[in-house]
Amino acid sequence: MVHPRSDPNTTEARLRADVHALARPEGRRVGTTGHAAAVAWLNKRLEASGLDPYGETYALPYEVARARFVNLAAVAPGRDRGVTPIVLGAHYDTAGDWPGADDNAAAVAIALEVGARLRADPAARDVVVALFDAEEPPYFHSAAMGSTRFLHDQMAGPVHAAMILDLVGHELEEPGTSDLTFVTGMESDPDLERAIASLPEVAGTRLVTALNAYVGDLSDHHAFRLARIPYLFFTCGRWRHYHRSTDTPDRLAYGKMAALADVVEALIRDVADRVLEGPWEGYDTTPTDARLMRAAFGPFLERSGLRLETRDDVARLVGTLLERFAL
Repeated sequence: MVHPRSDPNTTEARLRADVHALARPEGRRVGTTGHAAAVAWLNKRLEASGLDPYGETYALPYEVARARFVNLAAVAPGRDRGVTPIVLGAHYDTAGDWPGADDNAAAVAIALEVGARLRADPAARDVVVALFDAEEPPYFHSAAMGSTRFLHDQMAGPVHAAMILDLVGHELEEPGTSDLTFVTGMESDPDLERAIASLPEVAGTRLVTALNAYVGDLSDHHAFRLARIPYLFFTCGRWRHYHRSTDTPDRLAYGKMAALADVVEALIRDVADRVLEGPWEGYDTTPTDARLMRAAFGPFLERSGLRLETRDDVARLVGTLLERFAL
């Protein structure tokens, strides 16, 4: 179950404060003064959180082709320090000189919130809160991408599972779908499906699962999937303010973000207790995908005459959703 927390409005206030502090008008594009200011603020914010530095310090600089980057990472110690950790990750850079509230200050704020809860009441294993650099173009899927460098150069050992967040701060605009959050990667281990099926209802957001193959590696889960590490990727998809100067803190849905923080916390606590043994992408998630999609899109399915029984049915619906939600 979700760990008891303070009043939801207090959670929303913390999320709002972190987003406003990080999502400055000048943005956080690599190599800019805004990026340097973001690194300095995140370092202080992690110090204030009480989380332990993952390395000697929170900041983990690296260099690729003479360009300099900085990942930041902290640890919420678990009850058993001797087992492999979970990574909770979100990138903090922006693609241009704009605030980047949804992309991706909202996800950073949620990661900080969940990390603080796990520091106060530990999960079964360590949780590494990783704030990645260089997710945005021109570094996306390159050797300089922060999550790739973190996994291959900066992680001290194996990873139990990864939970990655990106574009999780906004409401969807189709009627009846505002509270939805999409999740891919459940197919990477059967126990991830069991964890999602075991979630209690959380007012404020509903999950819709789908195969990652439908949309591809849209964010930092890319490195973990290639390394065959079980993962879940959370997103609300792109929206009209994506990569624009209008991606500002006042447009975010802080109640939905607070609900998603509850969901992510609950999943981390559950998955921390599980033995993830595979098979890797070796089983059929159709029943769970179809069930959650029917719950989320029932009226739309009725109007469209679509049925959700087979994998082909799910694929056809996803094709329609991709056009509507621009994932």
